[in-house]
Amino acid sequence: MSKAFTKESDGDDEDDLPEDMGGLPATAKNYMTPEGFERLREELNRLLRKERPEVVKVVTWAAGNGDRSENGDYIYGKKRLREIDRRVRYLSKRLANAEVVDPARRAKTDQVFFGATVTTANARDEERTVRIVGVDEVDLAKGHVSWISPIAKALMRAHEGDVVRLRTPVGVEELEIVKVTYV
Repeated sequence: MSKAFTKESDGDDEDDLPEDMGGLPATAKNYMTPEGFERLREELNRLLRKERPEVVKVVTWAAGNGDRSENGDYIYGKKRLREIDRRVRYLSKRLANAEVVDPARRAKTDQVFFGATVTTANARDEERTVRIVGVDEVDLAKGHVSWISPIAKALMRAHEGDVVRLRTPVGVEELEIVKVTYV
């Protein structure tokens, strides 16, 4: 059979996008901060305007070199194109469902909502600061937690001075809300 009619695949499927969209129900809005939305939009633009055209150019050049079955540039380029296209579809869906919430526009309050930076203290007086952000903005090293995470769910709608209960693998932990700010 001619190679022109065989499917070139390395086992990657086109439909392997996360079904649950990162833990969100299919119809739920994807809450994001303005910074998170802009980061995803910049990544999408970079993929579409810079990376994809460069890879297409390499694949086109490699395809003109003859036998594609042993052409590393062609094989790698096609694989990279599939990865880029998969990421573009994912980012497009995330941005289409995005609901941008600017915490800086929130009226001054000591209640915890999306975008809040919350400092808590546990029973051992150990303080921890987290910022409640969208599921695509999570960065534990910076203290950014998703609004659907257990700690965010425990903190939501509580006020400074309140004590909330957080279920952890080792049991229930009580956290006092020391400070709530919106950046």
